[in-house]
Amino acid sequence: MRIVVAGASGFLGQPLVAHLRSAGHQVTQLVRREPTRPGQVRWEPTRPVRLPDGTDVVVNLCGAGVGDHRWTKAYKDLIYSSRVVPTATLATAVREQGVPLLVNASGVAAYGDRGDEVLTDGSPTVTGDFLADLSVDWEGAAMAAAPARVAILRTGLPLHRSGGLLKPLLLAFKLGVGGKLGSGRQWLPWVSRADWLRAVGHVIATEELTGPVNMAGPEAATNAEFTEALGGLLHRPTIMPIPEFGVRLLIGEFANEAFKSIRLVPAALERTGFDFQHRTVREGLVAALRD
Repeated sequence: MRIVVAGASGFLGQPLVAHLRSAGHQVTQLVRREPTRPGQVRWEPTRPVRLPDGTDVVVNLCGAGVGDHRWTKAYKDLIYSSRVVPTATLATAVREQGVPLLVNASGVAAYGDRGDEVLTDGSPTVTGDFLADLSVDWEGAAMAAAPARVAILRTGLPLHRSGGLLKPLLLAFKLGVGGKLGSGRQWLPWVSRADWLRAVGHVIATEELTGPVNMAGPEAATNAEFTEALGGLLHRPTIMPIPEFGVRLLIGEFANEAFKSIRLVPAALERTGFDFQHRTVREGLVAALRD
């Protein structure tokens, strides 16, 4: 297939490009600077983009990191615009240029804080806080690509030692200050990065997968279970819980997300035959620390 990837320089984008190429696909990266190698095309997300002739799939992973900075008004504006604007541009290109499929990133914040409720791909979403409202607009921008098939990747915490949330967590645990957040009873959606890469390929190949797709490991884990597994693998104590006020002091408003309970299950992936290599959070962490 001829696949175009936007947001290809990030923690998930770089390995996805390599994964797709290793599977035999022809991959073009959309970049915002002058191209430095073959397979790159310059674009500006605020302006119409001409996709390469014969494009079969567009994968959009654009978006500033939600945990990279404190949430000032300016940074929240950047989080929003860096997702919704490129998505709207790419959805228009997909629709007008007859591309069959748009695979678009999203997040689990769309579900809100749901306690012990089991959340499938068809569960209703919520509004009322920043990331939930962002998710509604972000996914709505992607759905404008219709009549193309649109798959929305609602991704939990991708596990790999090289980045994402796990990288700073590893430092904290190695320093002996890792611990569960608050009570630790809140559900933490997770997925190994290796399984996430394979799942994207499965979504591309599986025509019945449309709309939201939960990208999470099949056996949900609480924050306490995640903490115990990571501490055990690193041979570090995890006795002291981290109180909510301490997290809020360190990272501000983003702390709200750390204490939400989202019990995600990958119903659509499993229904369509996807086989997870890492089914438990311990297996996911072992892979994340090894690869």
